[in-house]
Amino acid sequence: MGGLKITQVERFTVQVPFQGKSAIHMPRELGDWAISEVCKVTTDAGLVGWGETLPFYTWGRVSDAAIQKVLGQNPFEFLWDDSLGAGLQMALWDLAGKALGVPCYRLLGTKVRDWCPIAWWVIDMPPDDWAEEAKAALQSGYTAMKLKARPWFDIFAQVDAISGVTPEHFALDVDFNAFLLNTANALPVLDELEGEERVAIFETPIPQSDVEGNKQLRRHLDKPIAHHFGQPPIMTALREDVCDGFVLTGGAKRLTEQAAIAAAANKPFWLQLVGTGITTAWTLHLGAVLSHAQWSAITCLNIYADDLLTQPLTIQGGYARVPEGAGLGVEVDEEALERYRVTLPLERPKVRQVFAVVWDDGRVTYYASPRDYHADFYAGNQPVTHRGVRLEVITDDGSKEFADLYERVRQSPVRSKRGGEPRLSERTPFVPSMAVGRRCGNYSLSSPKPSNPAVKPPSTTKTAPVTKLLSSDAKKSAMFATSSTVPNRPNGYHRTISSQMWGFSCKMGSQISVWIVPGQMTLTRIWSRPCQTAKLRAMPISAALDAE
Repeated sequence: MGGLKITQVERFTVQVPFQGKSAIHMPRELGDWAISEVCKVTTDAGLVGWGETLPFYTWGRVSDAAIQKVLGQNPFEFLWDDSLGAGLQMALWDLAGKALGVPCYRLLGTKVRDWCPIAWWVIDMPPDDWAEEAKAALQSGYTAMKLKARPWFDIFAQVDAISGVTPEHFALDVDFNAFLLNTANALPVLDELEGEERVAIFETPIPQSDVEGNKQLRRHLDKPIAHHFGQPPIMTALREDVCDGFVLTGGAKRLTEQAAIAAAANKPFWLQLVGTGITTAWTLHLGAVLSHAQWSAITCLNIYADDLLTQPLTIQGGYARVPEGAGLGVEVDEEALERYRVTLPLERPKVRQVFAVVWDDGRVTYYASPRDYHADFYAGNQPVTHRGVRLEVITDDGSKEFADLYERVRQSPVRSKRGGEPRLSERTPFVPSMAVGRRCGNYSLSSPKPSNPAVKPPSTTKTAPVTKLLSSDAKKSAMFATSSTVPNRPNGYHRTISSQMWGFSCKMGSQISVWIVPGQMTLTRIWSRPCQTAKLRAMPISAALDAE
């Protein structure tokens, strides 16, 4: 193919609508992911290659200089040139395969699989919306789902909601993007999530640069931890064994080099290349030849209402079939490109909004933008997890109250408290951010029978009697405390929690769950689980934490 010359490079900017619950929640933070730049490369032989770039996410944009670099040249000369950007490089691989009459995977390496694992992807959403997305994933042939776990939503309620609508083999990758901040925060959260059958992988629970912290997490947990390749430097990551596998992204050269290192270390990984059906097809060709691409790939194909292909890719049983046609093996829908075509920059309506993070005890913090609440949580100014927490988006209604609040949050986050009885979640209603524990038993005001017989105290645990202090009020006021000591654990994670009590305003018949901490420690703490008639109000009385 020495005479093959590139004669034209065209770029089509399209805005592909989101679908499902993504259409509601993506605009809050990632609305620009709807913008795709499709690259069309034509040769003097009349061959056409296609590629795709998400200009507001993808690892590399296609520049004017890159286009000038390849014009008049043979596409085979630039297949491994990552500097071209995602869409242009992808289009050259498509061209090369078509010129030789073979699928791209034949040019990339030795095929090791015909079907590649693939996962559904969702941004952070309320529990019921994640459940709807999980049902849609199953109907579309997926059996795995990547979740964006965020501290402004109740991750336990979210996982519960998904578990209620999916079979036991449905697998969840819980991606914290380091929002758990450190091991002290992360261990209790991950400990509990490990007990959820569908949770399969934890992704970046704490900053990946925290080598010692990640080593401690990995020693403590049974389920695998995934890190993005390259942070910490790969030789450090492998020498210190900070994770079980990787997330790989980038151009053809970078990806294959990283995949070779992962394979040499016997570390599985997933490919993360985001886009429509064009990018997904390219991902499948890579996955077909990379031996350790054993975890479900992430392309976010499911968030788009159109895959930009004339025929959809085949996805069933959690796997996508690798296309067998020449090049990428798919046909781009050029009518769809014209239908969704836009010109950048886009003129967007200016909508004033305030973002409220609301806790079930009535606390609320208002923010001017997603960037602001991200920064506040990353700074450790808010709990890393909390039962019943939720995010609300408040849109300008033209009122003076909104205008006043909007001006205040533009200066800094506004902390407040809502009146009335706080709403309680169906699970434990109030969990402090430093909570460390495993449930060992339940106690009732009206009956000694456990509220959940399936939950039994460990045989090694001795729990002191629950002390009841009841007033003569019609609406009883109760305060409970328990102190427990548990034998030493071999993993070296020891902590003492002392002098912590919680008061509750509750009706008779409410269930009180007493929790203790695995490890050599003393605990004084109250946890509450409401029964059907319970109305509880959590009121912290005093707390002190001493770390050994």
